[in-house]
Formats: sequence, C-alpha cells, structure tokens
Amino acid sequence: QVQLVESGGGSVQAGGSLGLSCAASGNIFRPNVMGWYRQAPGKQRELVANIFSGGSTNYADSVKGRFTISRDNAENTVSLQMNSLKPEDTAVYYCNLKQLTLISEVWGQGTLVTVSS
Repeated sequence: QVQLVESGGGSVQAGGSLGLSCAASGNIFRPNVMGWYRQAPGKQRELVANIFSGGSTNYADSVKGRFTISRDNAENTVSLQMNSLKPEDTAVYYCNLKQLTLISEVWGQGTLVTVSS
C-alpha cells in the first residue's frame, strides 16, 4: 500500500519562503505524477503544482514564478519551494500521487501553511 508522508509548512510573514517535502513509500510505478494541492477555509481543494515522472510540470497561475516543484524519482520524493508568499497562500497543503497505469491515487495527511500580513 502506498503512503505519503509530508513535512515542512508552518507560519511565515508575507514575502517569506517555506518548503514542503513529501516522501512516498510502497509499490510505486512509473509513469506517475506527484503534486501539491491546497485547500483554504471555505474553498475547494485546488492544484498548486504537479510534476510527472518524466519531468514535465504544471503550475497554478497564482503561483507561477513564486513556487518551484521538484522531484527525486530514485527516492520517490517531491518538494515544493514557496517564495514570495502571500496571505492568500494560507491553506492546508496536500501531497498527491497518481499512478497512471494503475489508475490509483493517494493523498497525504496535509500540512498547514499560514502566511501573515
């Protein structure tokens, strides 16, 4: 069974930086896509960024130029570097893994990011 363990997050003032990491364990096959989603209070969960096992990436328009997603295929980890944080980035951030040939999806437990103005 695949599990995702997140680390990082916390509180920071606007303009600051934070990093998130997620480690996947279990039977993981390629191709797959790992990513980060977030959910703010009263809002729907939304994609922040994802990265395919081949290296291609997608970013939400709201984070382009500020956030960078990266992964280590050998370690099955994905990281999100968040710079120039804004109060509207405040949310619970969830790691996600989709295994494309197995059509399976796993979520992390979520980690809170709070950006104060």
